[in-house]
Amino acid sequence: MSVVEDIKQRIDIVDLVSQHAALRRTGRTYIALCPFHSERTPSFHVDPSRQSWHCFGACSTGGDVFAFIMKKDDCEFRDALRVLAERAGISLESQRDPQEDARRARMYDINEAAASFFHTMLLTPDAAHAAKSEVARGYLAERRLAEKSVETFQLGYGPNSWDALTSHLTARGFSAQESATAGLAVEGERGAYDRFRHRLMFPIRDERGRIVGFGGRLLPGDALGAGDVQPKYVNTSQSPIFDKGAILYGLDSAKDAIRSGGRAVIVEGYMDVIAAHEHGYANVVASMGTALTERQVALLKRYTSTIVLALDADNAGSEAMIRSAYEITTRQSNHSRRQIPNSRGVVRQVDALDIDLRVLSMPEGRDPDDVVRSSPSVWAELVEQAKPVLDHLFDIAASRHDLSSPRERSAAVAELTPIIALTADRVVQSHYLQRLARLAQTDEATLRLELRQPVRRSDPGASAASNAAQRAPRDKREEFCLALLIKYPELRAEGTGLDASLFGHSENRALFETWVGWADDGESFERSLTPDLRPQYERLASLDLPTYDDDAMIKALQSTVWGIEQQQLRLAKRARATVLSDVSAEDSADVAERAHSAWEHGSGIEHDDGAIDPASAFIEDMQAGLNVHQRLLDQRNAGQAARRGGK
Repeated sequence: MSVVEDIKQRIDIVDLVSQHAALRRTGRTYIALCPFHSERTPSFHVDPSRQSWHCFGACSTGGDVFAFIMKKDDCEFRDALRVLAERAGISLESQRDPQEDARRARMYDINEAAASFFHTMLLTPDAAHAAKSEVARGYLAERRLAEKSVETFQLGYGPNSWDALTSHLTARGFSAQESATAGLAVEGERGAYDRFRHRLMFPIRDERGRIVGFGGRLLPGDALGAGDVQPKYVNTSQSPIFDKGAILYGLDSAKDAIRSGGRAVIVEGYMDVIAAHEHGYANVVASMGTALTERQVALLKRYTSTIVLALDADNAGSEAMIRSAYEITTRQSNHSRRQIPNSRGVVRQVDALDIDLRVLSMPEGRDPDDVVRSSPSVWAELVEQAKPVLDHLFDIAASRHDLSSPRERSAAVAELTPIIALTADRVVQSHYLQRLARLAQTDEATLRLELRQPVRRSDPGASAASNAAQRAPRDKREEFCLALLIKYPELRAEGTGLDASLFGHSENRALFETWVGWADDGESFERSLTPDLRPQYERLASLDLPTYDDDAMIKALQSTVWGIEQQQLRLAKRARATVLSDVSAEDSADVAERAHSAWEHGSGIEHDDGAIDPASAFIEDMQAGLNVHQRLLDQRNAGQAARRGGK
């Protein structure tokens, strides 16, 4: 992807234009008084699906985000490029040179060659691979795939061989290094070998239809070198053109249907997409088994404002994905709202393309592929009956809790208020607060206090999902630290020297421990993660970090680690201070005397029942205070040393 395409992916035309014109929605497009000439009747149109604008009045011109900036600022393309790159958070100095663009084009070519090879191996294999490829064709017949779908989606077979693909690509002028860089091969001690062996192959295309990677489904029978731990699905490893968090499988074929129908349906698997398209439901795409990311939502937002999630409603992981998706779509909708002053100085809220997220509840034990093939009309009904995401989460909470119990009603409130709080539309928020008030048998005013100051409860009897909803807020320092380690492999030496106790949040600690134990042997870090850690990884991997050189990168990590340690020391001091606050005035002298004695002897003090004595808390409070000040002193000395070294 060139820098121009990258900018177009990141900047939404509606968000950009809304800063300069008071847009008003009319169907799927927007109109406004043209910002470039005086008029009384709106002639300026913005089409979010095509990411374009056009003035049908005196200007009689239009274009994309670049054309808008060029006309607004009366500047040349390179100046518009600089303005938009800064807005998108892209450093032009670090962009690829023509040689890099040529290498990326080469990767598209090698993927096309690989797709053609896999397709041939499925339909007309050579004698060496005929028997094994029959397994792939048998699997397709069992899954009832039509021949037309096999051709349309260019399905293929990855031979059960160490180097069949690598040798084929080498014979066509591609080096083993290029195969490895494209994620088609793995560099081993004895040379490169094929990543995909004895697998049904799904070419993965970007929005423009270019093959950027592959997904491979393990077939029945023994795969060469598989062992006992071979995953069912393997994707191309991260490459310069393949980023799973920025791609939706099938979008190249689905975008027209999504635009015309005004709705996108997201499923989890390749087969689900193919079955839907085969039966005429071409508005279906797949998230490829991962949590929905902000970049994927941004892609869909260009074609529709309605997104339907077709997930297993009884799966706890699916509920977490739904909550994460709602948070993402709400955040994107909120970012699209702009306060724009008109010519009289009156500030108004610009209507933007808010995302209507809905949930399709699958029948128990069935997936979209099965429903579409056996009962196409049922699939259509399920899509039409998809509930708004908040309605779905309300239903889950109501079924999970015994609403006759005050404690259970309180748990339901704790579960739902964080989700309602995300809703920026005050009318919608008020509706669900009223509904929650009825469910909890309380008044709306009490719930509004919950929105401002949510009470975190510890209920041993609460469900796992309820406990998850009551977790402490995310720690930005911890997440920034992890994002640095994930995005900058150069920090591995410094990162592996950190203590896991640095991360107070369990999912952050688990992610860090997995990262430390991960051996970069050709398999991506993402595939080494358990499903429960992938949503957090996806979120951290999508964070926009500054561009650092080697020294600045290490300093950023050190500064972040120091900040976390400082916070932990302060929290420890605060915890001990809480114990001391309960000591009465008449007991304080005794506590001080015993603390002094224990400090001199370097020992702690415990009651007979094992509880910590306030005297011990007093000692630990002093020690925590000393540690805080020592850490500050260390940071100051390190900064002074760095400045002296620089001079």
